[in-house]
Amino acid sequence: MRRRPLASRHTLAAVLTALALPLIPLAAQAKPLTVCTEASPEGFDVVRYNSLTTTNASADPVFNRLVEFDAAQAKVVPSLATRWEVSPDGLTYTFTLRPNVSFHSNDLFKPTRAFNADDVVFTFERMLNDNAPWHKLTPSGFPHAQSLSLGKLIKSVQKVDDNTVRFTLSAPDAVFLSMLSMGFASIYSAEYADKLVAANKTDELNARPIGTGPFVFRSYQKDNVVRFDANKSYFGGAPASERLIYTIVPDAAVRAQKVKVGECQIALSPKPLDVQAARSDQALKVVETPAFMTAFVAINTQHKPLNDVRVRQALNLAFDKPSYVKQVFEGAATPAVNVYPPNTWSYAKNVADYPHNVEKAKKLLADAGFPQGFETTIWTRPAGSLLNPNPRVGAEMLQSDLAKIGVKAQIKTVEWGELIRRGKAGEHDLLFMGWSGDNGDPDNFLTPQFGCAAVTSGTNFARFCDANLDKLIGDGKRTHDVATRTAKYQAAQKAIKDDALWIPLAHPVASVITRADVSGYRVSPFGRQDFSAVKVK
Repeated sequence: MRRRPLASRHTLAAVLTALALPLIPLAAQAKPLTVCTEASPEGFDVVRYNSLTTTNASADPVFNRLVEFDAAQAKVVPSLATRWEVSPDGLTYTFTLRPNVSFHSNDLFKPTRAFNADDVVFTFERMLNDNAPWHKLTPSGFPHAQSLSLGKLIKSVQKVDDNTVRFTLSAPDAVFLSMLSMGFASIYSAEYADKLVAANKTDELNARPIGTGPFVFRSYQKDNVVRFDANKSYFGGAPASERLIYTIVPDAAVRAQKVKVGECQIALSPKPLDVQAARSDQALKVVETPAFMTAFVAINTQHKPLNDVRVRQALNLAFDKPSYVKQVFEGAATPAVNVYPPNTWSYAKNVADYPHNVEKAKKLLADAGFPQGFETTIWTRPAGSLLNPNPRVGAEMLQSDLAKIGVKAQIKTVEWGELIRRGKAGEHDLLFMGWSGDNGDPDNFLTPQFGCAAVTSGTNFARFCDANLDKLIGDGKRTHDVATRTAKYQAAQKAIKDDALWIPLAHPVASVITRADVSGYRVSPFGRQDFSAVKVK
């Protein structure tokens, strides 16, 4: 499906009015909903992390943003903001906030007021202002805000009154509004943050999140289970399930078995073979959609000899991608050429993939001074996911193909949270990874994965900073003109391919297995999870 940039839908000084939010009556509340998920969250203070697993366990059930991205309508819709105005020069965004929204409570905190502009200012000042107290209390940093250079883009976030907040930008930005729908832009309670500072319990912001979302966080047992209760006073209507339980099951086959026997009602990230089996089981349903995601192997350009473009090109030529996609994804993905899927606007159709050519790969290595090859490492996760259904097999296939050109690669299997942390630190050589965009805009891939600021923040796993590429990506964001953005982004895709910063692997189909008695679940092309309307009959 072709997607236009979101900002192009808004005329200057446009005023967007609130969309009616469907209310789910309290009477509809029923059984608990148990979801089998593939990995533990890194934490619950979502601004500190960048994995989709963490977003699903924190931003999606617990928090809201000023705006959300509606995948069905392919546009930004109101959430904690009911409407917004954009100045004619594109530099000022004024948001009118939803009244009478309550934050959650726990045994440490009971809110004394409703959500207001102070919470929005606190949320963004924390990420953007080096002198803000909570900025210093978050030593792990803010990877999304840093990779997107929000500190430079946002000049100020000002409270106009309790129900109005104004963002002033340093330059027009075509993706600013859609950016605010991302998990890292979740709105926090300034009052809760103050309470934690006063009690000297600031770690609780990460351990016991407080938001305004459809579910209230209750407990977490590491590598085991996350429990949530329905937020019966949720402004969008009480959730259809009285409790939400995330059961952490790293093995995809076990997740499929648990949903088959009814221990889970939903199994995320199933293996393709399990999806095929579920289609013939009357007790199960398969829900799926093409995903706005790319699986890839990041090549660390800061490590020798991977800093030589000829070496990186040789690795691409050596890898038998069609065989990899066939064996690992089993028909549930298409081979990737560029960094985002081909149904995305601005996709560079004229960029050709590297062919599988062992002899040419050997010649490039010899030209680079490595006629006998070299030693390196392949980093991967232990358990399968949507973007890497069979990590061990995939790593062994790459290892075998590289051996044919003399490259001896050791496989390092690292637990998911540790893999993300060490990958962001740049410890890897070759890293099996995946990226999911949040709203269909190409910048969701380009800035966080290939911008220079993203090297520092850690989301740029190729660790490649090039002034010309950075400018192409940055210039593409500064205009609302689709043709101009397309030209910039197509040039960027060609540069990324020529520099061989990744081995692009596949664009998967996002599939989820549910019990037949589950209703209201929609699979997102972005991997986000909304369980507020999901009901078990």
